[in-house]
This record gives sequence, C-alpha cells and structure tokens, in this order.
Amino acid sequence: MKTLDPVIILHRPQLGENIGSAARVMLNFGLTNLRLVAPRDGWPNPAADPLSAGAFDAGIVVEVFETVEVAIADLGTVLATTARPRGMEKQVVDAVGGIELIRQRGLKTGILFGAENHGLPSEIVGLADAILTYPVNSSFASLNLAQAVGVFCASWGASQGAVGRWEGEKAGIEPPAPKEDLIRMFEHLEEELERAGYFFPPDKTPLMKTNIRNAFIRGDWTTQEVRTFRGAIKALALGRGQARIKRPD
Repeated sequence: MKTLDPVIILHRPQLGENIGSAARVMLNFGLTNLRLVAPRDGWPNPAADPLSAGAFDAGIVVEVFETVEVAIADLGTVLATTARPRGMEKQVVDAVGGIELIRQRGLKTGILFGAENHGLPSEIVGLADAILTYPVNSSFASLNLAQAVGVFCASWGASQGAVGRWEGEKAGIEPPAPKEDLIRMFEHLEEELERAGYFFPPDKTPLMKTNIRNAFIRGDWTTQEVRTFRGAIKALALGRGQARIKRPD
C-alpha cells in the first residue's frame, strides 16, 4: 500500500455480499486495505466471495477489529461518510474535497462507512476529522454500502491519474485522415455520381460538389472511415459477389 492510499473501514457491515462488492470496487481503483469493524456475520464470510470477483485473492487485505477505536488507532486522518446532517462543527467535503484534504494532511487515512441499516452512529462520526458526503438526490439520499464505497474509490482512482482500461491503446478515435485521402474519396464518389446522372443541371455541378465535400469535411473522417466508405461506394457501383457487374473500366 502506498503511504497515502486510504484504508476503507466498514463499521458493523451486515451483508457479506456488500463486503465482497466493496472489495471488488476497491481493487478496481487501486485500493487494497479493507478493515471490518464487528461484521455481523463474522469473517471470513462465504457470501462475500461471489461478488468480490476474486478480489480477495488478487490483492485485497482484510483486517477485522472489534471496535472503531482500535480500527483507527494508527490513522492520522479519518473521514466519516454520512448523508445526514449531524449538527457537528466539522468540515464537510465531497469525494474530491476529501481527497484534497488527505493530500493536504499527508497522513495515513481511513474512510469510515456505516452499516446498511442505519449508517454511522453520531458518536463514531464524532471521532472523524471531517465529514464526507456526496451530492445525491436530496429526496432519495440512500446509497447501498458498496455503491458508497465505489463513489469514493472511483474519485480516488481518477485523482491518481488512472485512465480507462483501453484508453490510448488501440481504442478511441484515430486522428483525422490526411486531406489527400479525403480528396481521393471525393473524386471517387463524384465519378460514380457523374455516371449515375446525379449532377444536373450542369451549371450547378460545382456547387453541388462543394456542398457534398463540406458535409464530409465536417465529419472529421479518419483514415479507416475513408477506406470503409470507398469500399461502400465501390459496392454500390459494381456490386459484390454474385451481384457484381462487369464494367469496361
């Protein structure tokens, strides 16, 4: 674990499925230290394994504690997650603000999440340095435990410069095609349109060609798209397979 990587602390989690899901999303975004405080069904819990997708074998380290006080004893910063106002004089931050606070303090940090049925007790929130909350729908603020963990983990991953799995690697949009390729495509299309008698009357042909070219230019076509479209032009003009026709040229 890197020095500033926060630990995720689940206080009295009830469902093994949520523990497994939390572990899975933690590892998705590079966090590996999971602490459980008095899990209702004990630990290990077989119900956690299916939804963890193998996270426990792939790097998630689980520690179990009897009390929050023991679970946070080695931490310098603790953020408590809650969707309810607590009437406490504490700094309130969202996920991004919480990550900035972690960086500013530069201390080993834990993110506290409450049980599925009632969240964190106020006396536990009182132990935290700040309150972490999300901009959820005010009339429907209830998040599943694993979902709440996921929101923070995703923000943490983004803050570490993480990118999508395929980003920049044979994925995304290629650079625009060279103008030479586009011009050849235009000439190819215009030649077939000429054969089909599309350009009429003759005096409007230059304007019609310009309008067609402008439409394609706005599309910012890539080289592969140009190749694909030229293949489509050829198929429309000559057919393919048994439908192919023979033309003198």
